Amino acid sequence: MVKAILWDNDGVLVDTEELYFSATRDVLSEAGVNLTRDLFIQISLKQGRSTFDLAAEQGLSQEVTTQLRADRNRRYSNLLKGGVRILDGVEDTLRQLHGKVSMGVVTSSRREHFEIIHTTTGLLHYFDFVLTREDYRRSKPDPDPFLAAIKRNGLHRCNTQPLLSVNLVCQTQWKTAGAYCDNHAFVSYVLGKNPLQGHRMLRRMFTGIL
Repeated sequence: MVKAILWDNDGVLVDTEELYFSATRDVLSEAGVNLTRDLFIQISLKQGRSTFDLAAEQGLSQEVTTQLRADRNRRYSNLLKGGVRILDGVEDTLRQLHGKVSMGVVTSSRREHFEIIHTTTGLLHYFDFVLTREDYRRSKPDPDPFLAAIKRNGLHRCNTQPLLSVNLVCQTQWKTAGAYCDNHAFVSYVLGKNPLQGHRMLRRMFTGIL
């Protein structure tokens, strides 16, 4: 039996990645920095770095970069307030798993943005806990978020039950988190480019296990 499922939020539960990219691209463009979709995916999603590193690399000061980030956060908040779509298959999956296994959200989203996103989704009652960017020191793909979830929610009590994280892209560095508890199996499940198919496969994977 699976001990717990740790869900990512953006691009896994809700369709927000395009809004985040749009807000970031527009702010950087006004500062003369070109952020393409491929660069965004590589830097933000795969490497877990800030795309504002591009501004610093082009010689913009830390003060300017900090202001750009604040402008992006405001624009992103405004875009989110227009409403966010729950990804296909998500609610069915959560409904079937609810009460059978502990579930939490471990996200790099700022708490402000996370709360705006879920004002109308109705998804939060499915989860036992939520960790946002303010709840740990280093962001994904560093193992800090995962380790914080393990420790904060009592999952550090070692046993043979596996932990499962559900992500949009492969976070290979999270494998280090498995060393926190030698007897835990740590499985990273990647939804990939088709979240609906990914959630269907996830439900099938749990058939007869939970």
